[in-house]
Amino acid sequence: MCQLPQAKGRVERANETLQARLPKELRLRNLSNMADGNLFLPEFIDDYNSRFAVQPRSTFDFHRPLSPSSDLERIFSWQETRTLSNNLTLQYKNVVYQVQTKRSALSLRKASVLVCENSRGKIDLFHNHHPLLYTLFNHQEKQAQVVSAKSISLELQNLSYAHEPAPSHPWRTYGTHLDGSPIQQDISTLEK
Repeated sequence: MCQLPQAKGRVERANETLQARLPKELRLRNLSNMADGNLFLPEFIDDYNSRFAVQPRSTFDFHRPLSPSSDLERIFSWQETRTLSNNLTLQYKNVVYQVQTKRSALSLRKASVLVCENSRGKIDLFHNHHPLLYTLFNHQEKQAQVVSAKSISLELQNLSYAHEPAPSHPWRTYGTHLDGSPIQQDISTLEK
């Protein structure tokens, strides 16, 4: 099976070399604690660079300075897109968020919203790069979970997952009229 690299090939090859070579070098020198490993590291880096370093074609530095308008907290956040419902709600991680707005709700119905969760778990909602105010509408305590096919029979045996239909459920009323009287069928009509 062919595995695709997770990033640029050059970086992946360097990581593979480092992951394979450094533990072997440490083992060959009988270095087994962090202090000795840190003392050996400058020597290993010099040796590694002398063998594998390649001079760039251009010495120009293509890095750009960070602009004052760049928000690193938002840039490094986990971002997912959601669509607002007609009542301006969206669901993210089993929580329903309701957008609060002073403008007409019609303008935001079915709008695409960017949900950003930072490293501390704070949630921000954005529509067209503008922040949206929201309230927690509903926190769902228990959400249906996906069960693997191998353990489905074990999960179904667990009584905490058992579900009993309501008394008014159609399964319970099978064979009765809406008023609750039993359906009587003449067997002679079924045979014809």
